Amino acid sequence: MSHARGRLLERLRRDAYREGTFTLASGKTSDFFIDCKRVMLTGEGHALCGEAMLDELEKAEAAGLATVDVVAGVALGGCPLASAVAQTAFHRGRALDALYVRKEQKDHGTRSMVEGTARAGARVALLEDVMTTGGSSLKAVEQLRAAGYEVAMILALVDRREGAIDALKAAGVRGAALFAREDFVR
Repeated sequence: MSHARGRLLERLRRDAYREGTFTLASGKTSDFFIDCKRVMLTGEGHALCGEAMLDELEKAEAAGLATVDVVAGVALGGCPLASAVAQTAFHRGRALDALYVRKEQKDHGTRSMVEGTARAGARVALLEDVMTTGGSSLKAVEQLRAAGYEVAMILALVDRREGAIDALKAAGVRGAALFAREDFVR
């Protein structure tokens, strides 16, 4: 495990993991919650997310599992991740711009569901903070495809292991995560 990935896990365990009773975006109730924003919206957390996620994307590319031209994040949790990875890529000499996927269409301006300047047809890695059932990821995949992008893969910080990877696979998209439920729940 790289230094960035190890430090990120340490921070997520310390600052993001909570036990209690929580309602998730999927509507399910859980006895734990991982609020990644408590880490990724700090200066260190932002840098660690960028490094660890870009490293994972580059491993997937080297293994022939995906080719990525641009990264995308779903509002709100995925947007800082897309920005962090794009900035880290820039510092490494790689052009990997970011897109933001809206959950709802604005009623003014361009009314675009996808913000950014990537060319149509670009291969996208969709970045998520936490995956549970994959529902929000699949909605974002639909939005990206409707806007003319090819979704190469979805990469999350955490997979709760509640069906997201299988749901994504059924929709023809490769899913992966840096960490999983067992990294937090013992």
